[in-house]
Amino acid sequence: MNMNKPNNTLVILLHEIYGVNDHMQYYRDQWLQEGVDVLTPDLLHGRVFSYAQDEQAYQYFVNEIGFEQAAEEVRKIILTHRANYDRIFLMGFSIGATLAWMNSASGVDGMIGFYGSRIRNYADLVPGCQALLFFASQEKSFDVSALADQLHGKTNTITEVIQGEHGFMNPFHHAYLPDESKQCMMKSMNYILEEVAAIGVNPS
Repeated sequence: MNMNKPNNTLVILLHEIYGVNDHMQYYRDQWLQEGVDVLTPDLLHGRVFSYAQDEQAYQYFVNEIGFEQAAEEVRKIILTHRANYDRIFLMGFSIGATLAWMNSASGVDGMIGFYGSRIRNYADLVPGCQALLFFASQEKSFDVSALADQLHGKTNTITEVIQGEHGFMNPFHHAYLPDESKQCMMKSMNYILEEVAAIGVNPS
């Protein structure tokens, strides 16, 4: 699939707790192959953690950055680039998915979130754009089914629960599921094409 769209769509990729790493580069390359512009903002400001440092990475984000500060940083990035693009989409993983959800009413044209477990803290939010949310069925810290049920039927919100663990989209993580990841990525690309069509812009 190639959108043949050189310069009027931007995808902003929002990273996990580990920072801008091989995972972000992997999806950045996939979107660049589709002909869209891509940003991978560094919300940890130079810090990158290994996958073995998940607890340390999480504590650093919570104590040194925080969701509100990071969400505001993403909001400013959107505003900076809004005038330069016909459409802007957010795509986030884990904390990045929660930050995308928090910014779904910040002037973007759509958002995609993968296993944004902390969305449960902002479940009352009503997205201002179409939100496509993929959750992992196996989460240690909360009841996925309960959150999916809570979000089901919410305006502009589509949810899907994937049978797997947190991290199933990351080809460098032990929880990676190649088939499910490929299917989710295809749905994400189709979703963006549908959103492009819905706002009446010819992607070619």
